[in-house]
Amino acid sequence: MEEKKAESTNKNVKKANLLEHNSIKHILDESVSDIVKSRGYKEDVRLSNLKLILGTVIIVVALVAQFYNKKFPENRDFLIGCIASFFDYDKYVVLNGVLQLILYTKEKNAILFTYPPEGSFTSTGLVVSSKLPRFSDEYTLTIDSADPKSISAGKSVQLTKSVTQWFTKDGVLVEGLFWKDVEALIKDYAKEEPKKKK
Repeated sequence: MEEKKAESTNKNVKKANLLEHNSIKHILDESVSDIVKSRGYKEDVRLSNLKLILGTVIIVVALVAQFYNKKFPENRDFLIGCIASFFDYDKYVVLNGVLQLILYTKEKNAILFTYPPEGSFTSTGLVVSSKLPRFSDEYTLTIDSADPKSISAGKSVQLTKSVTQWFTKDGVLVEGLFWKDVEALIKDYAKEEPKKKK
């Protein structure tokens, strides 16, 4: 019976390869998303859906260009039209440019976009972004307003800490410590006073 309990707890453990910063960042980002969602924020997937639609259209244009009826010298003008986007179709280069523009201007380092929590007086959600530079152990988590121009937008808050504070030497995430730090950052953004112990 004890073996089954040990196996079930081992399945829920989040373990990272400590020699690969992408593995560490992925686990931390995934945990941040879980923590923010547990606080009543629902994920806003509109930007992700827009990127998927643009990517699908780009693939369709590429497939049409690839499998067009005529052989190369005869379909040259058609291929140029698909690539350059001069004709009445939204083509490959323009759509890729739009997709890259969205990634560069809107998404940046964001790992999560949210709606405001239900029952909240704020009209704006959160943009949660993170950085873990290569060859560094400093993880930076930032919480911003999804609409910085809104009256209800809070000030940007940031947490920078060494990942060695949250992982054991075996690469297991100590979720309690990480959870506490992220929740404190969310409370700081929402300007909540921490509950005092009696």
